Amino acid sequence: MPSPFPSFKSKEALQALFRPSSVAVIGASTAPEKLGYQIFKNLLDAGFPGKVHPINPKAPEILGCPCYSNIDAVPDQVDLAVIIIPAPLVADTIRRCGSRGVKGAIVISGGFSETGPEGEVMQEQLVEAAQESKMAVIGPNCQGVNNPHHPLCASWPLLTRRGPVAVISQSGTVGAALMDWASQEELGVSTFVSLGNRADVDEADLIHYFAQDPNTETIAIYMEGVKVAPKFLEAVRQCQKPLVILKAGRTPKGRKAAESHTRSLAGRDEVYEGVFRQFSVHRANDLEQLYDFSKALSYLPRLKGPRLLIVTSSGGSAILATDVAEMTGLDVASLPDQVAQRLREVLPKHCIVGNPLDLTGDATAQMYRQVVEAAASHFDAIALIFGDPIPGASEVVGRDPLQLVIYLGGAEVERQERLLFHRKGIPVFPTPERGIQALSHLL
Repeated sequence: MPSPFPSFKSKEALQALFRPSSVAVIGASTAPEKLGYQIFKNLLDAGFPGKVHPINPKAPEILGCPCYSNIDAVPDQVDLAVIIIPAPLVADTIRRCGSRGVKGAIVISGGFSETGPEGEVMQEQLVEAAQESKMAVIGPNCQGVNNPHHPLCASWPLLTRRGPVAVISQSGTVGAALMDWASQEELGVSTFVSLGNRADVDEADLIHYFAQDPNTETIAIYMEGVKVAPKFLEAVRQCQKPLVILKAGRTPKGRKAAESHTRSLAGRDEVYEGVFRQFSVHRANDLEQLYDFSKALSYLPRLKGPRLLIVTSSGGSAILATDVAEMTGLDVASLPDQVAQRLREVLPKHCIVGNPLDLTGDATAQMYRQVVEAAASHFDAIALIFGDPIPGASEVVGRDPLQLVIYLGGAEVERQERLLFHRKGIPVFPTPERGIQALSHLL
């Protein structure tokens, strides 16, 4: 009996896109303002371990590398072609690449199905050329691929921080924003893939691939629609890693905008909601949640139960945290009498011993440690809200039980401590609402 869904791209086919041994940039440029220059430079600056060949018939060299007039003139074997040339030339270029044994292509060029009927025809020709050549193709109309673990930056901007989250996005800018946040926080990503029009490789292929990738703990996806529904459902069903999805186009006008962006079939939102619930997909409602949930699922252990202790130096922040906890199924349980008694003996008298437990503005890092030591065995998680400039915070947080760090209002001390936390692999959240929302997805 034939399979009910199209088969996934093989690991070997996709390796050429994410871990090639050599790259040709077809459309490399000598002009710094052009993408052909920027992507070629990013490949070099990222420290790509193999050979990078610029293809440009009008230039003798680019950034010290000899140029070739076309792919046939390159003397070495090429695994990956990054294509940045006008749309009408792409299909024939893919055929020529295929005849040279190129295994994969990333088509940055736009001007395909997103532009109307004429572009749709050129995209069909691109697909035919890829199938004839047995090449795996990402794009067209995309922002490329960045795998810091290889390293391979066939994209922009140049970001090299390695991390555990694979970012898959139908929007290049949305994906790059997640990359930038992760880089600034010194967390990084495992791979960034901008899918664009998904003429060949689609979201299902990538879910299947990253579910087996040893560098990936969590898969974060921005999508406007699914290309092949049965294939997507099977990929999600098989995936044993956390999937966080931000599905755009939830309203009628949003769906219309999505369908015109990359010719995605956005679909009715209640269908997606049902699928996400059935397969335990973590649904994000906005870009911040996509980032926060992925961060929590990558760096924090799963919650064994809902009992949550909130420890804070800010009464207002504790109230915000309590509201979100109660609304998301977490239990801000009463502090056991024996724990309360012990804490009254070691904490200053002005501290409000309860749940939330308010250390007030005089809080020190050591006081947080004392609370954790006294209460650890009675709660499934402890939310530590550092609501002031509290130096040494990163030195007192452990992992048993789960300790959620929220840091705000600490100015320069906060920024320094956040980086120290992240270098230890402990994620920090900037507001009580964002932190507790993320925590609830670990339950």
